[in-house]
Amino acid sequence: VYIIVTEKVEIPISAELYEKVKKFIETQGGFKSVEEFVEFVLETVIEEEDIGSELSEEEEEKVKERLRSLGYL
Repeated sequence: VYIIVTEKVEIPISAELYEKVKKFIETQGGFKSVEEFVEFVLETVIEEEDIGSELSEEEEEKVKERLRSLGYL
């Protein structure tokens, strides 16, 4: 078993936003921490931008459904 360790950096966000995300995670589940949630959202946005038109309609709808379930759409 290999464990990939990725160097982390700090990204300041407002305390208000942090608390909103924390509350969202507590009520919706699916993430272990605010940091994990933020990484997921950023990766999803970047992947969507990179892939953009390469997604099939079905794949695009799945991404939109996931973002909707997370409260972003």
